[in-house]
Amino acid sequence: MRTTAVRRTALAASVMSLALLATACGGAEEKGGKADAAAPGAEDGGATKAAVKALTSAELEKLSLEQGDAAGQKIAKTTSADRAGEGDVTADKKECEPISSALYGVKRGAPIGDAARRATQEPVKDKDASPEEQLAAAFDITSTLVTLNSYEGDGAAKSIAELRDAVAACSGGFVMTTKGEKQNLAEVTEEKVSGGEEAAAWNVLFDADGSKVPFKLVIIRQGATVATFATMDFGAMATKKTESDLPTELIDAQLKKLG
Repeated sequence: MRTTAVRRTALAASVMSLALLATACGGAEEKGGKADAAAPGAEDGGATKAAVKALTSAELEKLSLEQGDAAGQKIAKTTSADRAGEGDVTADKKECEPISSALYGVKRGAPIGDAARRATQEPVKDKDASPEEQLAAAFDITSTLVTLNSYEGDGAAKSIAELRDAVAACSGGFVMTTKGEKQNLAEVTEEKVSGGEEAAAWNVLFDADGSKVPFKLVIIRQGATVATFATMDFGAMATKKTESDLPTELIDAQLKKLG
């Protein structure tokens, strides 16, 4: 095998091991939510706004992405291996933990309802490609963890505010630990995104053996429900990209279902 192919194989293996930390950390199985609850109204100038309904896990399951909702994406329900559980993911700086929790699908706050999906986008295979091109294409995959959480009161707005505060404090990087495995999160920068009633997005760079591996982290609020998208581009390391695309097709499809 040529030197370039060997290098790409090693890089791909390194990025694969980074991703496997997420799938191996073994989160808790999804549990049903409480009975439907209306959030208490907020007062604005003495007038009480209409309460926004918090959705149960059963209701969120019906609004979650399904196969066929987003072109080119293989969508499936998550298993316990797809998400980290509370306490499985930590950071060397406490104020940074909301970022690591969001990346690994840890429930933040006290959601009434919770649901999640794993979406995988694979490239179309080219049988006429060279062996080296086929090797690179084998890792040209993006994987997105999509979680939905619904909150009473101002819990949904607080969820986004918490992430914004964490990025402001930790944009220069920190060390996160997943089931005893340390990962160096090198940098977090803001991205432009729109949708829902409130939205925010970031490009997250991990340092894996000297190579930068990009994630995209997107959070969008629609009413009392928060949708979080954590996307990893497996091919980014082999091509040495430090930017990856936002999962726009998944965002659009999910917002359409949330209404």
